[in-house]
Amino acid sequence: MSAGNDPLAVALFSEIFTADQLARARLSRALPKGMELSHFSVLNQLVRMGERSPAQLARNFHVTRGAMTNTLTKLEWAGHVHIRPDWDDARRKLVSVSPAGLTAHAEALAAITPIIDEVVGDIGAERVRAALPVLREIRMRLDDRS
Repeated sequence: MSAGNDPLAVALFSEIFTADQLARARLSRALPKGMELSHFSVLNQLVRMGERSPAQLARNFHVTRGAMTNTLTKLEWAGHVHIRPDWDDARRKLVSVSPAGLTAHAEALAAITPIIDEVVGDIGAERVRAALPVLREIRMRLDDRS
C-alpha cells in the first residue's frame, strides 16, 4: 500500500481533526459571553508562563504576528491584558495578564472544567494517561520548529 494512502494514518488524523472540532465547539459555547477560545488560550498561557512578547505568543500558537496582534488588541480592549514596552529592548513589547484577566481566566476555567472532567471521567484516567504520550509525540513530530 502506498505511503500516501495508509488507512491507519488517515483514521488517526480523521479522529484527531474531528475531536479537535468537537472540543473547540463545545468549549467555545461554554466560555463566558464575549470570550473566544483564542482569548482563553492566550490568557491561559500568560497565567501559566508569565509575561511574553507578542512574537513569542505568535510562535507558541503557530499563528502570524498579525493574528496574534488582533487577539491581543481584543484582550487589551476587554482589560484582560497589559501591553507595555520592553524596557530592555524598545523595539519589543511585553504582554502580561491583568487582574481583570486573572478573573476572566478563572471564570472561563470554571466554565470549561466540568466538560473536560466529564470527558476524562467517561473515558477513564488511565486510558487518557496512556494516550498522552502518543498524542504528545504526534504534536512534537508535527511541530515545524523541531
